Amino acid sequence: MYKSRLCASSPQDIDVEHRGTSKSAVSRRFVAMTQARLDEVRQADLSGFDLAVLMVDGLHIDKHVVLVALGIDGEGRKRVLGFHEGATENARACKELLGNLQERGLPMDRSTLVVIDGSKALRKAIGDVFGDRAVVQRCQVHKRRNVLDHLPESKKERIGLAMNQAYRSSSASTARKLLLNIARSLEKEHPLAAASLREGLDETLTVKGFRLPAALSRSLSTTNPIENIQGGIRRVCHRVTRWRGGAMVLRWGGAALTEHSRGFRRMKGHVGMPRLLQILRPRDATGGVARKAANG
Repeated sequence: MYKSRLCASSPQDIDVEHRGTSKSAVSRRFVAMTQARLDEVRQADLSGFDLAVLMVDGLHIDKHVVLVALGIDGEGRKRVLGFHEGATENARACKELLGNLQERGLPMDRSTLVVIDGSKALRKAIGDVFGDRAVVQRCQVHKRRNVLDHLPESKKERIGLAMNQAYRSSSASTARKLLLNIARSLEKEHPLAAASLREGLDETLTVKGFRLPAALSRSLSTTNPIENIQGGIRRVCHRVTRWRGGAMVLRWGGAALTEHSRGFRRMKGHVGMPRLLQILRPRDATGGVARKAANG
């Protein structure tokens, strides 16, 4: 009997025992092991998870995009909730991911901060599943990228810095004024960039309007916690030289997520989570009044 590793690059690599020595036997057991890790992510019971924040974003593995749902509980603990093939621009894939979370018992009957990349398909899917209980924060990093994609190289650095400065403002109202000023400055020569900046602008400032502690506000204003997972996936998957379709991508990605999540630390700024809950929980009884007051 001997062991083979999913990726032999760190002590945390995934081990699988083999009782046969043929390549086909090793391959079959390896496929079974990685499928088991994927099932562990995609079928786990979520009914006991105290959901406060849901983040959804797409990860690129080879030529495929997979949707990752990351949950954060009331004490700032992170958990990978779902893993589904499909881009955030794909409405069907988005609804299938959210539907899977709902079927597995994820609490969706109370107000939840939902942080997304800003795609219209994902935004609609969130609204269809959560309804008014979704308090949406669009990722500021994605918004910045989308705007800069419409600009020539000569203007990207200046506009990018101006947007960063606006998002670092002390209040949501100040940030909004600065961002609208940037949009007006782009209107004549770069109308697509201006339109991109205005689209969903207020939802990029949702968290800033809550006046949370600075560290938590930064953590919840982007989908960076999911993007950071990419590093863990790359460390496990970097030795794959030939991907054989979406099923293999999902199996390896699921195994990598399982390994990476073992090292999860609590959300940066988690000591401010009680303040977020003070805003979210009364909202269910007041029909959104708490949120409006926080943004006022």
